[in-house]
Amino acid sequence: MKHVVVIGAGPAGLTAAYELLKRTQPGAAARSSTDAGSGAGAAAKTSPAAEEYQVTVLEESGKFGGISRTVEYHGNRMDMGGHRFFTKDKSVNAWWDAMLPKQGAPAADDIMLNRRATLTEGGPDPEKEDRVMLRRNRVSRIFFNGKFFDYPITLKAETFKNMGLGTTVVAGFSYIKSALFKREEKSLEDFYINRFGRKLYSMFFEHYTENLWGRHPSEIDPSWGAQRVKGVSIRAVLKNAIEKSLGKANRKVETSLIEEFSYPKLGPGELWDVTAEEIRKLGGTILLNSRVTKIVKNKDNVITEIGYENDGDFKTLPADIVISSMPIRDLVGGMNDVPADPARIAAGLPYRDYMTLGVLIPHLNLVNSTGTATVGNIVPDNWVYVHDRTVTMGRFQIYNNWSPYLVKDLEHTVWMGLEYFCTEGDKMWSMTDEEFAQMAIKEMVTLKLINSTDEVMDYHVERVKKAYPAYFDTYEEMDKLVEYLNTIPNLYCVGRNGQHRYNNIDHSMVTSFETVKNILSGRTDRSNIWNVNTEKEYHETTKENEVEVD
Repeated sequence: MKHVVVIGAGPAGLTAAYELLKRTQPGAAARSSTDAGSGAGAAAKTSPAAEEYQVTVLEESGKFGGISRTVEYHGNRMDMGGHRFFTKDKSVNAWWDAMLPKQGAPAADDIMLNRRATLTEGGPDPEKEDRVMLRRNRVSRIFFNGKFFDYPITLKAETFKNMGLGTTVVAGFSYIKSALFKREEKSLEDFYINRFGRKLYSMFFEHYTENLWGRHPSEIDPSWGAQRVKGVSIRAVLKNAIEKSLGKANRKVETSLIEEFSYPKLGPGELWDVTAEEIRKLGGTILLNSRVTKIVKNKDNVITEIGYENDGDFKTLPADIVISSMPIRDLVGGMNDVPADPARIAAGLPYRDYMTLGVLIPHLNLVNSTGTATVGNIVPDNWVYVHDRTVTMGRFQIYNNWSPYLVKDLEHTVWMGLEYFCTEGDKMWSMTDEEFAQMAIKEMVTLKLINSTDEVMDYHVERVKKAYPAYFDTYEEMDKLVEYLNTIPNLYCVGRNGQHRYNNIDHSMVTSFETVKNILSGRTDRSNIWNVNTEKEYHETTKENEVEVD
């Protein structure tokens, strides 16, 4: 029997545990991890998988999903960060469908508005079942100088009207200049200016990026933009607008330009709650409130034991295989006998944390001029990027628009999430919940989201550590650290923090798919795992084994 320790019960960790257990069932060898019929149905069987692999998941917190968790407060649910479920990877789509089948009947708000919804024949009815994936319209805009701009920027009359003639002309010439005279991309600032021109960069990227990371874009590695902005540029915006106006079928859609996405009925955490349940059915063990603090290696650089703290006690587990989604800085920091150089690089890896205030109000002041019908006629946005320099707020979410089932009283209240970027231990992070809440609520008034602080009916504060692995300081030496980690033969690093890479949910899951394939095939080269979410082709094109939005 091999003892497998999975560190972290977020998307990557739970996917790895589930895939390993499922694929080692008798008769599963010929089944691919991407089988559309796998997942929930397969997991329901009694499995003797533990005869070969004993899988234990250690999770520091008391919840599943990591940053993709759902928090419930007084009957209202919060999505930590906002999570659109969209991927071009067929295997991930099949996995999601198996765990949470797409809706086959209208959701509550579709019914209230008599709105047409994208339905899947034979799919569950969200009014009767919880284990269901909704199909939602994507509306995501920028709030700048009290006006809305599409995100990414679209070239339409409203955009030019909001910018004004003078600014529009300057932005146009600025873009032409950037197209003719490309900058060497040494920083994120260079990356943005090359794709949007300096004027649009200064309006829609510079302040927000500095607010997000606590660093000016000129100090940040351009690879972050390559991963997050992907193929989006003025050229891509033009191409998308032209093809859409011509009604071109089967057009390729950049990830940041998608118009519809999937979303769990009860928020992103529902998917991971279901996955955890299936892992336990397969014989896996999940230990919550168990923080890994020690990784013991022998003289051959092989991990033999994992130490963790649980309820004040220090405990250990034997480890033949370790799959880690914990922050690399903490992983390496807990190891013995790490050479000076990789120890230094790991210790210097930066992270950005954030705080969210869930706010319940009776009405949102913003006028819905989109023509899109919503319950209560609120603006239809899922989330809004705040670029207003008069506040420190980074984004706000409108949970009513993610799923009607996140809000206890959908018809009479608006449930929002106000997001702030900070660093653990700084002034904002050190505020009491009351201090932070009052600051954020006052900024709602400043932005004219509400008229008075007295309008707030209820609120709840959440803090998320190491939400964003950052691309500066020792990050530029990341390749050296990866080289060292690859010398530990029974260690596999997966997910966002496990690879110190700004992975989406699908990318994190694919790192685990690749890890399980390596474990079961005996492959020692880990390049396939580390290369997930690095190839431009992954973001911008549809390969033979990938699909567009369903």
